[in-house]
Amino acid sequence: METRRLQFLLELSRHGSMRAVADVLGTTTSTVSQQIAVLARETGAPLLEPDGRRVRLTPAGRRLAEHAVTILAAVEAARADLDPQAEPAGMVRVAGFATAVRRSVLPAVAALAEHHPRVRVAVSEYEPAEALAALLADDVDLALVYDYDLAPATVDPEIGVTPLWTAAWGLGVPAADARRVRGEHTLAVFDAFRDHDWIGNSRNDADEDVVRTLASIAGFTPRVTHRADNLDLVEDLITATGRGVGLLPVGRRTGPGVTVLPLSDPDLRQRAFGCTRRGRAAWPPLASMLRLLAK
Repeated sequence: METRRLQFLLELSRHGSMRAVADVLGTTTSTVSQQIAVLARETGAPLLEPDGRRVRLTPAGRRLAEHAVTILAAVEAARADLDPQAEPAGMVRVAGFATAVRRSVLPAVAALAEHHPRVRVAVSEYEPAEALAALLADDVDLALVYDYDLAPATVDPEIGVTPLWTAAWGLGVPAADARRVRGEHTLAVFDAFRDHDWIGNSRNDADEDVVRTLASIAGFTPRVTHRADNLDLVEDLITATGRGVGLLPVGRRTGPGVTVLPLSDPDLRQRAFGCTRRGRAAWPPLASMLRLLAK
C-alpha cells in the first residue's frame, strides 16, 4: 500500500466529493479518482460505491480512512524525528469553546502564520461535549474542552489530554444583592443565594454539575431557571431578572448591575484541556499547535 494515496482517501472522507479533494490537494478530479482506484487495488477491497451521481466510501473505505489518520500522523512524526528541522505542514482542525478560541487559539493561529506558514488551521466554535463527539468522529484533530476542579469530567480512554490553563471563577450576582454576603467562603456565598434563579449552560453540563455539587454541600437544591452558553447573556439574565445568579470568571469586566463574588475554601477553578485521539499528538502540525496553546 502506497501511504501517500491514503491522503486522497482521507480527504474524500472529510470533504465528500472528488472536486473538493482536488481543490484541497491542488490537483484534478481525475487524479483523485485514479489514486483511490489504485489504492483499492493495493488493498484488495472496494473503497467507493455509487451514491446517486456522486460516490461515497464503502464500510471498508471508512475503516481505512480512520486508519489513514493514524498512519499519516505516524509518517509525519517519523519524518520529523529523522529531520527535526523539517517544516510542519498540513491542516489542523480545531473545535473549542469560545473563551478558549479567543484566549488561546487565535494567538496560536497568528503565531503559526508567522513561523509555520505551511500549517493551516480550521476553527469551529463548539461546547466541550460537541467538540469531543467531533473528535471521536474524526471530524476535528483537536478539541478544546473545560471542566471545574470541584466537578472533574471523565474522558474517553481513546482520548489523550493535555492540560492548558486554569482560571478562577466566582458567582455573578445582582450588584444590589452583593452586599448581603460577608466573606468569600464558597458555601456561605451559595447559601446566601439559595432562593435565586440559577443560570446554567444550555450546551454543556459542566457549569450545572459544579453548581449542583456545591449547592448540595451547602444544603439546598438550586432552582436552575435559565440556561445560556454566552457569558454576556448570563450577565443580561442577572440584571434583567434581578433574581438571576450564575458562574462567571473572576476579574471579568462586568456591567454596572453585576458583581462577581470570589469563592474560597474551596476555591472554584475552571480547567482547560486540549484533547486529541491517542497516538496523534506527535503529528508535527498538531504538536506545534499544542505547544503554542500550552504557553
